[in-house]
Amino acid sequence: MKVNGKTYKTIWYDEKERTINIIDQTKLPHNFVVKKISSLDEIIYAIKNMEVRGAPLLGGAAAYGMCLAIKKNSTDEIIDDAAKKLINSRPTAINISWAVEKIKSELAEVSNEQKFSHGIKVANKICDDDIASCQSIGSYGYELIKDISDNKKNKSLNILTHCNAGWLATIDWGTATAPIYYANKRGLNLHVWVDETRPRNQGSSLTSYEFNHENIANTIITDNAGGLLMQQGQIDLCITGADRIISDGSVINKIGTYLKALAAHANNIPFYVAVPTSSIDWDTNNANEVPIEERSGDELSNITGVDNKGEIKKIRIYPKESSTLNPAFDITPGKLVTGIITEKGVFNASEQGLKQLKTIS
Repeated sequence: MKVNGKTYKTIWYDEKERTINIIDQTKLPHNFVVKKISSLDEIIYAIKNMEVRGAPLLGGAAAYGMCLAIKKNSTDEIIDDAAKKLINSRPTAINISWAVEKIKSELAEVSNEQKFSHGIKVANKICDDDIASCQSIGSYGYELIKDISDNKKNKSLNILTHCNAGWLATIDWGTATAPIYYANKRGLNLHVWVDETRPRNQGSSLTSYEFNHENIANTIITDNAGGLLMQQGQIDLCITGADRIISDGSVINKIGTYLKALAAHANNIPFYVAVPTSSIDWDTNNANEVPIEERSGDELSNITGVDNKGEIKKIRIYPKESSTLNPAFDITPGKLVTGIITEKGVFNASEQGLKQLKTIS
């Protein structure tokens, strides 16, 4: 997608310097910074501190992280240690373990001398496949949007998003945003309500940033405004991404997703979740078994922005004595989800629906 008219991916391998380049998302929207990553420790830091984030992008980052770990030495011990560190860096996002296990499996098939170069090829393919998956998600999701838009008879279609499931959360195109980009490129009249998404404000800082650069009409709202807008008939469709979907159709996504799904259900508004199949956890059928990451309370008590002098400042907004709880994700039961949009089609958010998806090659 584009930033200031130039096309970017979120992560890529620099063959000349043998480093990984990322867009540092902690600097957005005020500064656009490309950061070079040259070691496993640096990629883990980037993952933990959300310089890279979003389930599909985390998978790509983890794949490249495995390669960086074996750049100089590729013993089984080093590979296993790197895998454990990467999986523990963000435990809720299933794409990390998926990508790590894929790289491990591929590395086992080649000699030590070939491991790094082969690992890079596999990591590149993981990223290329993610782009193709997101484009396919966009195509399937576009048909849903078009059907709803046709019923509105040329009136603006209003879509609600939560968090950032855009190209910044993937390698390109995004998951929840891919259908929106498709619809925009095909001239549909649409507008997006962008949840601010406290505490890290990925909606206001990242999703709106993306839409502004793609000239898509959007308006940032507080997370709690969505229910009112649904009651007023100002939202036609909700689309979110997910960090993990388990085999019974339950959706684990950014905190606040569950509340939006409840409000959409109460107001008869379609609520779709867009993911690549790499984000589906086929081995888990109980959402309570999924580790829900709890992040630092500093994300709640402090906020970063630009002051009147144009300087970026971090300030505290809570009383010093106040305690905090900061779960990063919540669980939305499949019964509240209208459908799951994947690169293979749209499926029911249920055990039966996902079994149908699994049979498609």
